[in-house]
Amino acid sequence: MDKQPVNITQNLIKHFANYLRLELSLSDNSVEAYCHDVLLFLQYLENQSFSTETNAIKQDTIENFFAYLFDLNIGATSQARILSGLKSFWRYLTQENLAETDPTLLISSPTLGRHLPEVLTYEEIQKMIDSIDLSQPNGHRNKAMIEVMYGCGLRVSELIGLQISDIYRNDGFLRIFGKGSKERLVPIGDNSLKILFHYIEGARLHITPKPKFTDTVFLNSRGTGLTRQMVFLIVKDLAEKNGITKTISPHTFRHSFATHLLEGGANLLAVQQMLGHASVSTTEIYTHISDELLRDTLTSYHPRFRK
Repeated sequence: MDKQPVNITQNLIKHFANYLRLELSLSDNSVEAYCHDVLLFLQYLENQSFSTETNAIKQDTIENFFAYLFDLNIGATSQARILSGLKSFWRYLTQENLAETDPTLLISSPTLGRHLPEVLTYEEIQKMIDSIDLSQPNGHRNKAMIEVMYGCGLRVSELIGLQISDIYRNDGFLRIFGKGSKERLVPIGDNSLKILFHYIEGARLHITPKPKFTDTVFLNSRGTGLTRQMVFLIVKDLAEKNGITKTISPHTFRHSFATHLLEGGANLLAVQQMLGHASVSTTEIYTHISDELLRDTLTSYHPRFRK
């Protein structure tokens, strides 16, 4: 008996999500991103009145979908991520015999530019920290957040997920769970540690955490954890307050952390380990040496520039 045709449905996407969690052990964030990419493709098929049957979808269907994304001004980085999600989806379909062929097989990722985010100077970061009003209820919390983001180079997801039990106070380390729940130890300086515990043992004690958040470091006034959006708004408000016109986000502190370390002569592999990058090539793209430092180096050491 011929096998019944399989259509891409939201229910099939749920099965795909279970496969990503159980078979590939991907993090919840990765699973959510991959499923969102497939759902975006499904919506495209439905809006264009195309067949959603897996065997009816060919390479040109996928190519037309990416042409559609291009027309929507979806950037190369986002397109590459969406393609990665679709490739994973078709690997699942072919493994489970839910599709005869993989239409994504010969489609390559769009060329990615090396767009580097803005970097804050040390003086700008210190200015932002100094401007925080510690008389306000969330003042000490916000100061500790900026200190930890910049002092340890954390992703915003790692910051809001930080637990008190993951702080090794006597050893000066934080235990961080990064992408894919990969664990790493990140050093934390004495000054940052002091500011962090000034908040934990001070302002935080006046908040009653909800049952699920008793061990969460950074809390809002309701006793629950912060969201990425809340941290973004705090950072944006501090930048505007200090007349900083650069386009910044919580991620900017992580980038500044890495850049300042490399400018100070830190080992690239050590920076890679602290950032939690699987490949050093990611660290090389993510960090850069400032033009000013390059010019200073040339002026100091090249015989044609030395005075």
